[in-house]
Amino acid sequence: MKILVLENDLKEFGLIQNALGGNRHTLVNIKSSEQAWSAVQSGVSHFIIANWDTSDIRETQFIQRVRAMKPETPVYILLTSAKSMDDEATPTQADDVVTRPFKSQDLKNRVAMAERIISLASNLATARSELEAQAVFDPLTGFMNHAAFIKQSMGELERARRASMPLSLITLDIDNFKMINEKYSQQTGDEILKIVSNAIREKSRPYDCIGRWSGDEFVILVVGVIGADAEKIADRIIAGVRGARIEVGNEAPINVKISAGIASAARISASAEMDPLIEKARFAVARAKEAGGNQVFLVFV
Repeated sequence: MKILVLENDLKEFGLIQNALGGNRHTLVNIKSSEQAWSAVQSGVSHFIIANWDTSDIRETQFIQRVRAMKPETPVYILLTSAKSMDDEATPTQADDVVTRPFKSQDLKNRVAMAERIISLASNLATARSELEAQAVFDPLTGFMNHAAFIKQSMGELERARRASMPLSLITLDIDNFKMINEKYSQQTGDEILKIVSNAIREKSRPYDCIGRWSGDEFVILVVGVIGADAEKIADRIIAGVRGARIEVGNEAPINVKISAGIASAARISASAEMDPLIEKARFAVARAKEAGGNQVFLVFV
């Protein structure tokens, strides 16, 4: 695999090269985000390791530009940093962050995980192209419909099993949606669905498997993510929706809120099916609503 390394310190590049050297990977040292941008546009590489502290990716908003480009096969971005980042400081659109100095084996493990995810993303991009020819996307939200999600997620489940990767199923349900529809109108409900869909799209990874399960219920299958990391994704989506307000004539604006339920699996067995995972996640979102809504509830399976 060809990996672009945005690193101006030759010593740091040498450490990465020593950790990942060999016949498996080709490392290309680049000095600026513009060089990386040209390579990404031409499809030369789908994996970038960048120094968050000393490179120019923050000033040029490189990560945001790459995500906005939405290539067919998404670009995986691994950042290196001299200090640990808390949730607020971590760039939300980066795929992973490793703290320097790192151990060679740790970097190898991160790269191996990235390699699997890039492969999964490529397979998903191919599957999406095939699905587009079949009218299987929900016209209001643009996500896969119920049947298409089941079909696609089963393939992702099998690939995760073969690659020995964990996964999580996130279910999102709009709080009081039935009441809102009855009190206002279906048009208002549709506007809320669009707001929630945009938040899911913006806060999810571009290669995640996302579907509209039913009226106001969404499902997201995230491969390589488990437990607290899945909760962070759900929390970002909830936060993205929380500030949205819908104007409804002379009435007070509607503040949109959602609840999330997560079923996380550390190991995928040969007999694993999607239905039990979905039911567990739906059970979890019901618990989140019982607790007052606008929050996340996690279960392990």
